[in-house]
Amino acid sequence: MIKVAPSILSADYMNLQRDIEKVEKGGAEYVHVDVMDGTFVPNISYGPGFAKAVNAITNMTVDVHLMVQNPEHLIPMFADAGSDILGVQVEATKHIHRAMQLIKNHGMKPEVVLNPGTPVCMVEPVLHMVGQVLVMTVNPGFGGQKFLPETVDKIAQLNEIKKEKGYDYDIEVDGGINDKTVVDCYKAGATVAVAGSYVFGSDDPVARVNAIKNATK
Repeated sequence: MIKVAPSILSADYMNLQRDIEKVEKGGAEYVHVDVMDGTFVPNISYGPGFAKAVNAITNMTVDVHLMVQNPEHLIPMFADAGSDILGVQVEATKHIHRAMQLIKNHGMKPEVVLNPGTPVCMVEPVLHMVGQVLVMTVNPGFGGQKFLPETVDKIAQLNEIKKEKGYDYDIEVDGGINDKTVVDCYKAGATVAVAGSYVFGSDDPVARVNAIKNATK
């Protein structure tokens, strides 16, 4: 059964604590925080202070995804905010190996992230040192986009490398995830599913969390 990481990008900002507590009680394991700078992606969202506030109200794993240019300078700030997992886009830095080292040195689980147009070979040099790989199944920046089925092949490639090399990373998927699209991702090797609008756009977010889990039993 896949782990679920509801993305608060799609939650009700005026009732954020309520929404986070609701999905936590409903069985979600992670809370996903998307950090966007308006440069790497065309949208702007939260900073370290926001992640700290989220960490203070939940026992779920705080899973932060940095969609920012030159993310290295933010790593200590998100560590101080209590982030458990910190993801860096391979396309956003010239020094992805160093970024993974910095994240680990600051006590967080390193995650490398690749966009739909980025091949798996771009992250292979750091797969031995990461705790999680995030495969974007839409182009990042906005919630509510349609799942890109061609990204499933990358999940399978990452799963094969994981088995061949004896690595121990989770494979997370993010973008257009629902109880239907998650099935192929799970079969290909995904272990964590980020879901935003599917969960928080519903009148019953807990039912949607359970629907994703039940689809991957």
